[in-house]
Amino acid sequence: MSRHVAIVTDSTAYLPARTMERHGITAVPLTVVLGDRALEEGTEISTRALAQALQKRRPVTTSRPAPAVFEETYRKVAESGATGIVSLHLSAELSGTYDAAVVAARQSPVPVRVVDTGMIAMALGFCALAAAEAAESGGTVDEAVAAAEKKAAGTSAYFYVDTLDYLRRGGRIGAAQALLGSALAVKPLLQLADGRIEPLEKVRTASKAIARLEEIAADRAGSAQVDVAVHHLAAPDRASALADRLRTRVPGLADLHVSEVGAVIGAHTGPGLLGVVVSPR
Repeated sequence: MSRHVAIVTDSTAYLPARTMERHGITAVPLTVVLGDRALEEGTEISTRALAQALQKRRPVTTSRPAPAVFEETYRKVAESGATGIVSLHLSAELSGTYDAAVVAARQSPVPVRVVDTGMIAMALGFCALAAAEAAESGGTVDEAVAAAEKKAAGTSAYFYVDTLDYLRRGGRIGAAQALLGSALAVKPLLQLADGRIEPLEKVRTASKAIARLEEIAADRAGSAQVDVAVHHLAAPDRASALADRLRTRVPGLADLHVSEVGAVIGAHTGPGLLGVVVSPR
C-alpha cells in the first residue's frame, strides 16, 4: 500500500468520474428524498427523474450524509494506505454535510482535516482538485488544505435560475429573500458569497439574463489563466451555447467543463438552471 494524503469530498462537487479516479478522490453521496424514498445522489436518482418530479411539483427534499457514512469512508481510505485525509465539502451555510464530517473525523483511524470550502458544484470540485494535486506532489495535509483554501478564495460562482421558487421552498436563498415578491416575475442572477446564495442582479428576460451571466463571467476571468465550469439542469442546449461563447470571450481559458448538476443542487434550483464557475489558476 502506498502511504499518502487522501482527498475526500461529497457528491455536490460534480467532478467527472474519470477525473476523480485519476486523482484518487472519494466522494460521499448526499441524499435526495423524493416523496417517501431516500435516494443517493449520483447512483440512485437521475437528474431527468428529478426534473420531472420538480415539474410535477412532487415533494423533493435533500439530506446530508449520516456521520456513520463518513466514518466508513474514512476507514476505507485509511485501509488503502492514507496517513492523513483532507475532507472538503460544500458550504456549511447550505448543508449540514460539513458538520457530519466533523463528527465522523473524531472516529477516524488516521487524522482528518475537515474543510468548509464555502463552495458548491465545480467551485467545490476545483478545490478538491487543487488539494489532490498538492497531495500528489508529496504535500502534507496542511499543504493540501492550504491549496484548497487558496483555490476557494479565488473562485467565483454565478448562476441564473428561471424562478426563485425552488430556492425559496428549500430555504436556501438567504439574503435573496429581499428579491421575493416582484422578483418571482423577473429572471434573477445570483452569486455565491461567503458561502451563501446572494442576489446579484434582476433581469427582465431569460435571454438578457443569460447574456448578462456570460458578460459577468468573462469580466471576472479577464485575461488571467482560468478554469471554467458551466453547469445546467435540464438545459443542455443553453449550456452548450454559453460554453461556446465563453471559449471565444475568455482569452486565458485553460480547462472548460460542461456538466449537468446532480439532484441535490437541482432540487433547490429547479430546471433551467445555468451556472458559471470561474477559477483562476
